Amino acid sequence: MKNALFVVIFSVFASAASAQSGIRFEHESWKNIIAKAKSEKKLVFLDAYTSWCGPCKAMQARVFPEKTLGDFFNVNFVNAKVDMEQGEGPALANRYPIQGYPTLLFIDPNSGKIVTQVLGYQTTEQLLQLGMKANSKKKI
Repeated sequence: MKNALFVVIFSVFASAASAQSGIRFEHESWKNIIAKAKSEKKLVFLDAYTSWCGPCKAMQARVFPEKTLGDFFNVNFVNAKVDMEQGEGPALANRYPIQGYPTLLFIDPNSGKIVTQVLGYQTTEQLLQLGMKANSKKKI
């Protein structure tokens, strides 16, 4: 019984640790995310998703938790996930050219303009390359 409890507790902690090693997304208002990005002189990485989007769910489960992405994205960007059908999402969907989901955008917080964007599921390697490309265009 003690061994089973130990295995359960260890599994919970291991899952929590691996979940924290990937991309950390801010849970703030869009205004606060922009302010944070300006103060830190970083671009905003926006994952524009919907709750019903299969590729969005797959990226959430398989791509965003990857340590290599967390190591790069958490240092270089202010990361935000926004459900484009809830809360501030519809207003952002009107502001930015969202043609499908997921749409991944890198936004200059000073101008509000898109630096780089891509539509659709991205592998860890593809997203890392996209992030590197966006970061190289940063003029903040």
